[in-house]
Amino acid sequence: MMAKPTNTTERDDFQLGTFFPYKVRVFGTAVSAAVSSVYRERYGLSVSEWRTMAILGRNHALSASEIVERSSMDKVNVSRAVQSLRKKEFLRRDIDGEDRRKSVLRLTAEGLRIFKDVVPLVRDVETALTANLSAQEQDVLLALMEKVQHNAEALVDERGEITKANEPT
Repeated sequence: MMAKPTNTTERDDFQLGTFFPYKVRVFGTAVSAAVSSVYRERYGLSVSEWRTMAILGRNHALSASEIVERSSMDKVNVSRAVQSLRKKEFLRRDIDGEDRRKSVLRLTAEGLRIFKDVVPLVRDVETALTANLSAQEQDVLLALMEKVQHNAEALVDERGEITKANEPT
């Protein structure tokens, strides 16, 4: 069911630059660029490669489907990141010891070294991004971001579209 516009008088005054979803996109792009410059310049990693490494660095061994579940990436991006990281020898694919039909992904020793090298660097960027916010402001910002995300997921779910929770595997 398509939502009907309720603010018809505001339609004529629409300014993309003040439209909340647009501002979120600009915000996200700026933050992502600041963080990604660290691992892109140092190790030539893409955002998808770094996210895959970051998830594996904390979880040690996961299937590609499990990486999709724990990230904001789709199957195609994870698959490409895995292929690229294997080619760079930062990641290896093994057969799961419990289920021989399932393969699991692990960082290689070099991949783990890079992960450990990058984490403090991206943490420094995180600190710089929030440097002029008090601890309380940071908490409020994160809480508000979670509320908006929840609202967005509920809107998508109301329309019967695919959401993270009911996405096919």
